[in-house]
Amino acid sequence: MAPTTHAHQITDLFAERARNLTPPTYGTELTKIVTVSFAYGLADPILFPHTDLAVASAAVLAEEAPIALNYGPPSDQLYEQIILRLQAKGITADRDRLIIGYGSGQILGLLPDVFIEPGNVVIVEGPTYLGAVGRFINAGAHLITIPVDELGMDVDALEVTLSNLKKQGIRPRFIYTIPTFHNPTGTTMPLFRRQKLVALAAEYGVLIVEDDAYSDLRFQGEAIPPLATLDKEGWVLYVNTFSKIIAPGIRLGWACGDPAIIERLAMFKSEGPVGPFVSHMVARYCATGKLDYHIQELIACYKHKCNLLLEAIAHEFPSDVVALRPGGGFYVWCKLPPHISAKALLIAASEHGVSFLPGTRCYANGQGDDAMRLAFSFQTTKKIVEGIATLGTVLREWQR
Repeated sequence: MAPTTHAHQITDLFAERARNLTPPTYGTELTKIVTVSFAYGLADPILFPHTDLAVASAAVLAEEAPIALNYGPPSDQLYEQIILRLQAKGITADRDRLIIGYGSGQILGLLPDVFIEPGNVVIVEGPTYLGAVGRFINAGAHLITIPVDELGMDVDALEVTLSNLKKQGIRPRFIYTIPTFHNPTGTTMPLFRRQKLVALAAEYGVLIVEDDAYSDLRFQGEAIPPLATLDKEGWVLYVNTFSKIIAPGIRLGWACGDPAIIERLAMFKSEGPVGPFVSHMVARYCATGKLDYHIQELIACYKHKCNLLLEAIAHEFPSDVVALRPGGGFYVWCKLPPHISAKALLIAASEHGVSFLPGTRCYANGQGDDAMRLAFSFQTTKKIVEGIATLGTVLREWQR
């Protein structure tokens, strides 16, 4: 008996926002098995504080199991530890101004629920972290890109944009920025630009979403106050995470800002609070004081890897490839000469087992084929040297 056919399709049942999503395509352009990947900002698993986390977990199970293993809110002690970290940065923090999420990514993903209707303007950097910006796009935001140079976001260009939008009667919903050890460029916004950015937000009544995932991993220079420290009028939502300083797998991040924003973010967090057990375990670990020592170990390791990568680039890459030296974080951003396409280079490099993130994956407006991001955080020192040597060989072949 022939199967019955119908005109209906399962996909007809999708909501419009789901129907219009584009599946991720990164990696499909690779032609060979990759053995050295500079593409993803993964933490080095050798550095995870396995023993200390095991001790903290055992203590929670021995002393707090009835609370930590049941339904319930995050650990009170974790709130206290996060508030202490925020206050150490000069950020006004208390329970009403704080939300804990499953990594900072979840909190950034909730922003469209609170702020964006289709067609609303959101201002982003170019390049930027599309993992967050993609959520804004899927919510129907109209994105306006402000360029990033060696000093971070061009706040003079931002000022012109805000002025022009005001003349049109348009008030952007928020400005998304990564001012410290920017992803992907590694740049850090200096104090004078930060001050102007915060002043512009207050003048035009626009929220700043400050994504500060990497600031604890400083290799050089003096710490610069977060935007949230400079903000005296409540226009900054500060977002951070334990993923880079403890381990991504614990999935704990937080946001600090105006209580009205925090309250509404929590309302859209439909799955409820983060897992109590993990929150109790991380709180115990932080309360021992060992986290700050661990961060110093991370800094030493990542600084060494970064320097090794830059030295290899200087030795192996053609001189017309410009690599920006970051002051911290996970990434080195390279500007390619005009005749080289990052997307085409990626395909060629993958033939030799090496991958990276082409700049086109870091722009919301289609730019970026003249740049690439190299993540040094995950690879071993041996792989870093081997991978850059291979990539340099491919680049030099293109110079002939």
